[in-house]
Amino acid sequence: MQTTFTPEQLTDPGTARANEILRACVHCGFCTATCPTYQVLGDELDSPRGRIYLIKDMLENNRKPDAKTVKHIDRCLSCLACMTTCPSGVHYMHLVDHARAYIEEHYNRPWSDRALRWVLARILPYPTRFRVALLGAKIARPFARFLPDPRLRAMIAMAPKTIPPVSRNDDPQVFPAQAKKMRVALMTGCAQKALNTDINDATIRLLTRMGAEVVVASGAGCCGALTHHMGKEGESHAAAAKNIRAWVREMDQGLDAIVINTSGCGTTVKDYGHMFRNDPLAADAARVSAIAMDISEVLMQLDLPKGDDKNTKVAYHAACSLQHGQQIKTHPKTLLKNAGFTVLEPADSHLCCGSAGTYNLMQPEISAQLKSRKVDTLEALRPDIIAAGNIGCMVQIGSATQVPIVHTVELLDWATGGPKPPALDTERNTKMKVPILR
Repeated sequence: MQTTFTPEQLTDPGTARANEILRACVHCGFCTATCPTYQVLGDELDSPRGRIYLIKDMLENNRKPDAKTVKHIDRCLSCLACMTTCPSGVHYMHLVDHARAYIEEHYNRPWSDRALRWVLARILPYPTRFRVALLGAKIARPFARFLPDPRLRAMIAMAPKTIPPVSRNDDPQVFPAQAKKMRVALMTGCAQKALNTDINDATIRLLTRMGAEVVVASGAGCCGALTHHMGKEGESHAAAAKNIRAWVREMDQGLDAIVINTSGCGTTVKDYGHMFRNDPLAADAARVSAIAMDISEVLMQLDLPKGDDKNTKVAYHAACSLQHGQQIKTHPKTLLKNAGFTVLEPADSHLCCGSAGTYNLMQPEISAQLKSRKVDTLEALRPDIIAAGNIGCMVQIGSATQVPIVHTVELLDWATGGPKPPALDTERNTKMKVPILR
């Protein structure tokens, strides 16, 4: 694609990177075949190719974003299926992230949009605040139908029936390994700590059992993805910088990997090197990105023992941030098969479930259509369990199916000697205390 940025415009690092990406695009349209929003809406401007044209026009002309451009950029899930499909290597993620930051700086949103984004940015990344908000949503649920804004109704609907107790395993500490093979830092996340404490507990049990000493680093918290995808660069970089400093302190004492069990976070952490490329933290950010690993990557290195046939059918949902953002496609399925589970894959497994961070809260109508499609393809397999590697997908899919959904690591923990995942144990008291693993 030909571009006409001036030399002065190209002095801005974000614009220069956008220029590189735009020039790689050859207008082929392969991306439209795998774009979920184009599949649902059928509008060229709701495809990656259409959004690329809108972004190019906006940036080249230093144009103040208009409502039409913002609407179509906001509708993008950032599922990154287009990057998997693109034959030209267009790095759409960096382009749309820059466009969102540009829009955040130059566009005056309606007050209701500003208020919603302000609330989400100040609640979701903070587990304690999020827990209080979930409790408020549970109380408000009987009155949700009276709310005029579908986004507010979606926020209330997201609250789980049971809010788990705080897990003290998420506090900064060290969990010793059995027959130590490596030392890793576990990213405990933010929203996940409020929505589902079983995932980190299972991760710690499994890693220490398989020979990994697990460190929960003091000072680490939200990865910054939630605000990053809203275009709030200042807030997202501040959160990321705290993680970088916390993990570098551990790296200086010897660290083999930074383990992430929420793939949406993993995609962002692996991109810290790019995000901080012009920052004094550039070198440290690159170090962090270099050893950031999804939990499935680490488990492949630890050689989990093979298990007997469990006679259990598991429908594997491939989170977009894992299969497209990190290009990890086979590890989770291989691990589950080796553990003895029968792994099934749904039709159109490359398409997004509609969760996408805060997308299901800000674009509830489109998200609901994608959720329905995804649940239909998963239930068509008639599985005993649905497994996924991202908390957002688990909440999204779990809200529309009676099939129990658990994190992949919970099943692997169970298969190698850990407890049965609580979501599968109907006899377990859901209010029991979270086990202390120290």
